[in-house]
Amino acid sequence: MKIVITGGAGFLGLRLAKELLARGSLTASSGRAEAISRIVILDVVRAMLDDPRVRCVAGDVADPTLIAEVIGDDTATIFHLAAVVSGQAEAEFDLGMRVNLDATRILLEACRKLPVAPRVVFTSSCAVFGGALPALVPETWNLQPQTSYGTQKVIGELLVNDYSRKGFIDGRALRLPTICVRPGIPNLAASSFASGIIREPLAGVEAICPVGPETPMWLSSPRAVVGHFIAAHEVPAAAFGASRSLNLPGITVSVGEMAATLERVAGREVASRIRWEPDARIAKIVSGWPAGVETARAREMGMQADAGFEEIVRAYIADEHP
Repeated sequence: MKIVITGGAGFLGLRLAKELLARGSLTASSGRAEAISRIVILDVVRAMLDDPRVRCVAGDVADPTLIAEVIGDDTATIFHLAAVVSGQAEAEFDLGMRVNLDATRILLEACRKLPVAPRVVFTSSCAVFGGALPALVPETWNLQPQTSYGTQKVIGELLVNDYSRKGFIDGRALRLPTICVRPGIPNLAASSFASGIIREPLAGVEAICPVGPETPMWLSSPRAVVGHFIAAHEVPAAAFGASRSLNLPGITVSVGEMAATLERVAGREVASRIRWEPDARIAKIVSGWPAGVETARAREMGMQADAGFEEIVRAYIADEHP
């Protein structure tokens, strides 16, 4: 079977590709496991992954001609990870709409033309929630995003649901918690600091935290969320019922608790590299996100959250600082 990963040059996309290659097979539309013969990784930059089963393509995810060529009639599964992150989507409205909304519609239209409806895993976000939220947001809570990014993700979810209802795709729209700890360098996501206050101090670099220590975060590790991508793909369509949208499991931890965990794991000198400097713009965005989300449906499907934040930190150290 052929798999396409958009946004696949990013750290989650590459982790996913490597996990799929190691796994070797996925469930096809027939309901039977099929060997993975080809993975196509599409991103704005060319991914670097040395495996004869992988083809890496650099290009514009909102280009209909490229999307039609990359997907092709033999595509069985698409993991649609490509997106402009939250802070950038808020600052650059047109870019966010083009990549987060227009590209999603273009991709779904390409899927609609395939001879067999593919499985499509769409990465949404807890940013679809907003406004006055309870401490634990129910799965049936009304979506009221407070950012352009969240709005674009809500529309994407609705499209995935409707294209699935029409039989054009077999979709799953996964609402991700904030992913922590992201390796690499800071990006323009409003949540970038959540990884930065762990990653940079461990690397001997000072990190700025733009929100107060009391700020709650809904988090998941890269290890866990990549496992959830695959698990959600494998769940039969009937298990989703009327809604293809799914809250992925996460844990709630305050930013202060994150810093305290870093000190416990790596020592006081490392944790002292966090500098607390309030940024009203970032704080406003983050305050609109849920502190916790009900995930009963995902747990019934066999998905589990990380055991705790210390486990997340130690997993990052093991993966990135062996």
